[in-house]
Amino acid sequence: MNTLVAPSRARLAAFFAVAGPGLVVMLADTDAGSVITAAQSGAQWGYKLLALQLLLIPILYLVQELTLRLGLLTGRGHGELIKQHFGRGWAWLSVSTLLVSCLGALITEMSGIAGVGALYGIPIWASVLVTLGFLLTVVISGSYRSVERVAVAIGLFELAFVYVAVVARPDPAEVLHGLTSVPLADHGYLYLVAANIGAVIMPWMVFYQQSAVVDKGLKPHHLPAARWDTAIGAVVAQVIMAAILVAVAATFGRSGGDSRLDTVQQISHALTPYLDVENGRLMFALGMLGASLVAAIVVSLTAAWGLGEVTGYKHSLEHHPREAPWFYLVFVAVLVASGLLVSSGVNLVDLSVGVEVMNALLLPVVLGFLYALARRALPRGSQLRGAYAVIVALTITLTAGLGVWGGLTGLFG
Repeated sequence: MNTLVAPSRARLAAFFAVAGPGLVVMLADTDAGSVITAAQSGAQWGYKLLALQLLLIPILYLVQELTLRLGLLTGRGHGELIKQHFGRGWAWLSVSTLLVSCLGALITEMSGIAGVGALYGIPIWASVLVTLGFLLTVVISGSYRSVERVAVAIGLFELAFVYVAVVARPDPAEVLHGLTSVPLADHGYLYLVAANIGAVIMPWMVFYQQSAVVDKGLKPHHLPAARWDTAIGAVVAQVIMAAILVAVAATFGRSGGDSRLDTVQQISHALTPYLDVENGRLMFALGMLGASLVAAIVVSLTAAWGLGEVTGYKHSLEHHPREAPWFYLVFVAVLVASGLLVSSGVNLVDLSVGVEVMNALLLPVVLGFLYALARRALPRGSQLRGAYAVIVALTITLTAGLGVWGGLTGLFG
């Protein structure tokens, strides 16, 4: 008996030593913008976008497994590999799309946190200052592993949304009807299709996970455990997204297509009608803060890592700020810039959905480079080839194509 238990415990311990980058990036994937996009989807279309959330689970895993494989088997970040195999110009193009995506995401994270503060009467400037202080303390005073542990702990608060969906008690018949209804002729529906694709597959995720496994010191033999980490994270991320959509669709979205949410306060009320005011507000606050804070950590680090990979400055959390001043300067700069922009008074809901659509429009560049690197940069024997390479190419093309088509149709149709 003991001889069977010991290897099991050893394998579990080995898994937890490797796990982290996949779960963290997936928890960050369900950021403030994603929460708002899923809520808006449920409000306007009921359960008609729920099937898309489920379909995106294997696609999300496929994309992140490629970036994971590139990081583990080459020991280099995404920007470094693009520069090495395609030249500095293409690397700058790629990192430029990354920085645009990062800044857009950070504005939504800060706005989400400010929106939660507003529920409790806290001024925007106070919420932003406290958030900046917390994030700077976590990152500047810690190593990669300590930052990862903090990010996982914060991100798990997002499971509050799953609890909210359970107590909303969705009607199974309505859910089934929504799963089988796909109004692709409606431009508003297509716009939210693009937003949901961009909310799940984001440019900064590709850069983050590849840089994270390198900074954590993972090696090729860690690949099986790291794949499990990524797969579990993909399921968790989409369960949270689906839970938000279901919770809103079960209440606010019953009218189907005629409703919309315009403020964080409205989203809070739409998510928690089956709870009393205080508990409902608390559940929403925990979920939104978890989503926003873990994403703010991930996105700001991604900007600093990605720029460092292209320019060549030191870019590791294992370096002290005196050893890697540019890395920490970029990290601080993107946080401060997003904090300042939050005070502009922009409509958070429209901004968040717009940022996710922008991510969808950037997918051809991001996924194109990812596929090209998987074909060219991986060591012999690990490169994409055969039937799986065809499946990956078709999946990436269809996903990016649907995102671009939905986004452009919704904007100009």
